[in-house]
This record gives sequence, structure tokens and C-alpha cells, in this order.
Amino acid sequence: MRANYKMQRLFVPQDLSADASLEASPEQSHYLSHVLRLSEGAEILIFNGRDGEWLARIEAKTKKSVRLRVVELTRPQSPQPDLIYCFAPLKQGRLDYLVQKAVEMGAGVLQPVLTQHTQIVKPGIERLRSNVEEAAEQCGILALPEVREAQKFSNLLAGWDKERRLIFCDESSETNNPLPALQAIAERKLGLIIGPEGGFSEDERKQLYALPFVTAIPLGPRILRADTAAVAALALVQATIGDW
Repeated sequence: MRANYKMQRLFVPQDLSADASLEASPEQSHYLSHVLRLSEGAEILIFNGRDGEWLARIEAKTKKSVRLRVVELTRPQSPQPDLIYCFAPLKQGRLDYLVQKAVEMGAGVLQPVLTQHTQIVKPGIERLRSNVEEAAEQCGILALPEVREAQKFSNLLAGWDKERRLIFCDESSETNNPLPALQAIAERKLGLIIGPEGGFSEDERKQLYALPFVTAIPLGPRILRADTAAVAALALVQATIGDW
């Protein structure tokens, strides 16, 4: 069922069921009352990533709080996408963009990876989760990607599920066409890894090429910024062997 893009959507952490009553967060209450200027009786859509999407009505409001009454289910919960997206953290503004686009493009897990050339050693996980929620609100998504704690590159490879194909975007590839390599992948369980702004080191590239569950693909003849490469790679994977 397609999302209703004409109504305001909010992510809420509470469990959802018919006739349940819940308090909007202070930030959401301010947004509903003072930005959207919604009155008692106004209707919005709410979701929590577990119970589907529900129509809710503003039951009561004060200057600082809004209480919502859950009315009816509008869309059942969709399954979690089975695509693990691994990325080297970037500087904050570009990282926000990368995470939002990964949510829109159907990532099921967001896995920060610390490589030799990674500039940001400890990404703010709560900020990443907030970006996930905001992107889901805007794009009609019901299944929120899981945001995992950052892992070192070597630990990620050592613990990788050998039955899950890991697609590695190699800026040093000798070819420009990624389609033959993608179309040769038989596995349905997929992961995708994007390097940092400085690219993967030679040692990291050797480690990736040595693993039987890794497939290297190019991203065309141009050098892409890491956040642009993320969107391009996700689009290629989803359109070729993903859920598009």
C-alpha cells in the first residue's frame, strides 16, 4: 500500500494499537502546535517501525504538550529490508545526507566502519538514529533501518556472514561498467561497503579482494565524493539485484 504523502507523519517510540493514547515529545508538540498550528481534532499519521502506520487525532493540547489518540491502522507493518549498508563516517553535514539517502534507498542496517583513512573516529549514533527517523517520516517508510555501533574494518570482515555477498565499491577498478559483476551475483543476502573520502588503503583493498564472499564493482569513469558514491552504489544494487 502506498504512503499518504498529503498528511503529516511522525515517528513515535510508543507501542501502537486502536484507541491508545500517547503524549507527543516536547519537540513534536512544539512542531504540531506552533509550526503546523494544528488544533484539537486534527489528524496525522504516526508509526513506530514495529506496528504499522496509524491515523491519530489530536485529543488535547496545552502550550507545551500534545496528546494523541490512535484511531485506526492505515498501513500494516512492512518487513525490514535485508541489505546491510557499511560506510566510513564522514563529516557531519555530509554524513547526515548519506544516512538519509540510505534510508530512502532501502537499507535495512546502517553499519559505520572505521577504515585507515576514516576522518571521524566516533560517529554520533543517536544523531544517526534521529536522521533515520526524520528520513522515514518524510518518505513514507515504515521499517526503520537498524543503526549499529561503529566497527573497525578488520573486525567487520572477520565477523561477516560468509553467506552474505559483500559488494565493494572499488574506485581503482580497471573497468567502468558495474553491471556484469552485479548481474553475476546469485546470492539474495547482500551487503554494500563504501570507503571514506580518501578511499580504501591498498592493504584494505587486498583484504577485500582476498575474500571469496566479496564482489568488487566500479562506479563509472568519474571520481565521486563518498556521499555521492553511496547513493550511486545503492541505486545500482537495488535496480540490478535488489528490491526494485
